[in-house]
Amino acid sequence: MDLKLYRDALALPGLRPLLLVAILARVPVAATAVVMTLHVLDLGRGYFAAGLVGAAMTVGSALGAPLLGRLVDRRGLRPMLLLTTAVSALFWATAPALPYPMLLGAAFVGGLLTLPIFSVIRQSIAALVPPTQRRQAYALDSMSVELSFMIGPAGAAALATSVSPTLTMYAVGGGIALAGLTLLVLNPPTRAQDEQTTPAQPLPRRQWLTPRLIGLLAGGAASTLIIAGTDVTVVAVLRDAGQIDWTGVVLALWASYSLVGGFTYGALPRPVPSLTLTLLLGLVTIPVGLGSGEWWLLALVLLPSGALTAPTVAATADAVSRLAPASVRGEAMGLHASAMTVGLALGAPLAGAVIDASAPAWGFTATGLLGALIALAVLPTELRHRRSDSAAEATITPTAAPTPDSAPVRSSN
Repeated sequence: MDLKLYRDALALPGLRPLLLVAILARVPVAATAVVMTLHVLDLGRGYFAAGLVGAAMTVGSALGAPLLGRLVDRRGLRPMLLLTTAVSALFWATAPALPYPMLLGAAFVGGLLTLPIFSVIRQSIAALVPPTQRRQAYALDSMSVELSFMIGPAGAAALATSVSPTLTMYAVGGGIALAGLTLLVLNPPTRAQDEQTTPAQPLPRRQWLTPRLIGLLAGGAASTLIIAGTDVTVVAVLRDAGQIDWTGVVLALWASYSLVGGFTYGALPRPVPSLTLTLLLGLVTIPVGLGSGEWWLLALVLLPSGALTAPTVAATADAVSRLAPASVRGEAMGLHASAMTVGLALGAPLAGAVIDASAPAWGFTATGLLGALIALAVLPTELRHRRSDSAAEATITPTAAPTPDSAPVRSSN
C-alpha cells in the first residue's frame, strides 16, 4: 500500500474541509430512517405504516436527486442549497405535529426536495480533485459515509428512547438545516478551474447518458441492493438464533471491515473496476449464511463482504464522475444517488420476502446472487469500452510526446 497517495490527495486545497463537513452533515441524514420509524410507532401506528413513510421519502429522494443536480448545472450550487435547506427545515419543523395521512404526503415532498448531501459532496470532489487522485478522495468519502452511519442511527435511537422521538426529530431537522447552511458558507466548487468554460446549457441526455453510464448506474444499484439485503438478513439470522443482543456488535464489525477495505482500496497502486468489485461483493455475500449459527462466526464470514463495501461505493462514484461531462455532472451524480437509493429500497424487501418464504440465511444468498447477476450482465459492456480506451491511448501516446523536451500531455478523460 502507498500511503503517500492519501497524503497527496489530502494536501489538495479545499478537500479536507469538504470531507469534514461531509462527515458531520451526513450524521443527521443517516439518522432519518430510525427517527422516523420511532416517531410513527409513537403515534400508535405499526411497522408497516412506518415503512410506508420511509418508502415515500425514498421514492421522493430518488426522483428528486437528478432534478436537483440539473438545477446545480443550470443555476449553480447556492440556489439549490437555499431551496432544499428551507424545505428540509420546514418539513422537520412541522412533521412531528402532522397527523399520519398528512405526514405520508409531506414525507414524499420532503424527500423530493431533501438536501442532497451525498451527490453535492461527490460532485464537489470531482471538481476539487484531478482524475489521477479521485480514487483516494472517493475512498475517503466512502469511509466518511461509514462513520456517519455508525454514529447517526445509534445516536438517534439513544436520544429517542431516553428523551422522546419528537425532540429527536427536531434535532435531526436542525442538524440537516445546519448542514445546508454550512455548505452554503463553504460553497464548494462544482466544476474545476479548467471546466469553467464548459457550456452553461447542459448537453442533451442522449449525448452523455450512454449504455456504459447506465451500466455503471445499474452496478451501483446492485451494490446497495446487496448491502441493504445483508443489513436486514443479519438481524433476521441473529434473531432466529436467539442472539439478537449481539446485533450491534456484528453490524459494528461489518462497518469496521468496510472502513479498512475503503482505506486499502485507496492505497492500492492500481484501481479495480467498479463492476468487478460489485460482482465480487455479490459472490462473497452468497455463502455468508453458512455462518448463521453463532454471532462470532457470522461476524467472521462477513469480513470479505464488509471489506468490499466501501471500495465498491467509492469506485462507482469515481467512474460516474469520470464519464459525465462537467456541464451535466450535477445531474449525473444525482442519477448516481438515485441508483444507490433504488438499490437500498429494493434490497431490504427482497431479503425480507426470501426470509419469510424460506429461512433467514437465504437472504444473503438471494441478494448476493441477484447483485452478482446484475454486475455480470453489464460487465462485458464496460470491459469492451476499457479495451477500446486502452487501444486509443496506445495509438495516441507515441505521437503525443515526439521529443524529450516536449511537455507531458494529460488526458482529460
